[in-house]
Amino acid sequence: MTLTTVEQDDRTGLYDGELNEHWTIGPKVHGGAMLALCAKAARIACGSGGQERSDSGIEHRAGEDGGFQPIAVSANYMWAPDPGPMRVRTSIRKRGRRVSLVDVELTQGDRTAVTVAVTLADAEHHVPPLLSFNPVVPLMTPEPPPGLEPIGPGHPMADIVHLAHGCDIRPALHTLGPRSDGGPPVFEYWVRPKDSAPDVLFALLCGDVSAPVTFAVDRSGWAPTVQLTAYLRGLPADGWLRVMCTAVQIGQDWFDEDHIVVDVEGRIIVQTRQLAMVPPPA
Repeated sequence: MTLTTVEQDDRTGLYDGELNEHWTIGPKVHGGAMLALCAKAARIACGSGGQERSDSGIEHRAGEDGGFQPIAVSANYMWAPDPGPMRVRTSIRKRGRRVSLVDVELTQGDRTAVTVAVTLADAEHHVPPLLSFNPVVPLMTPEPPPGLEPIGPGHPMADIVHLAHGCDIRPALHTLGPRSDGGPPVFEYWVRPKDSAPDVLFALLCGDVSAPVTFAVDRSGWAPTVQLTAYLRGLPADGWLRVMCTAVQIGQDWFDEDHIVVDVEGRIIVQTRQLAMVPPPA
């Protein structure tokens, strides 16, 4: 499934393409898809990308494991665009031997949808951490439990989560409401591309794959993300990605939401934190 078709102009840092209607939540383009798209443009701008198509439909250079990756991506969301033509503009702030910095702006028509600051460097891969506290592995199995249905025709989330056209998403529905013990929300998902291996850009997209944690307080309407920061901690192995979504506080107007993305080998791949707006009561 193609996320976008991009034509690059190295002289101006402009990339023109098409936002695919399948990568949407309701009628609007998914925030994680825009994050991945901007990260991809930054990677190409720094010479760490090319024309080979990845599993998530975003072109990248062969041998990506040896090139710079977007290790930190910080996005400010100004407006939720519709599927259709778009333009991405990149501006290289630093091109270093170990770290490069790129500013990215995604626009549709004359409106800016997202501004993103991308930090690129060599991502750690199969290097044991000096310290790691991984809350996902004790709670979630490497593969979805038997009988856990993917989002698709007949699924209660099928009319909203159109991402399921491009990847296999299996939410544990029993975790999406309030906890019986009164504890904080802990939403669980298993996600992978269809018929291919996950890559860095797909893992970044998964850092925004969950339904809003406000479901836990019976607020299930549109919860627009205002700011999101993602960290790439490693390169994903082939297989399912486990996604755990939690929150520290849901206020009257604002809430935080954290994602931890873990690969089939149990390694933390992506961490994200976002600030979003609480939906009004139904």
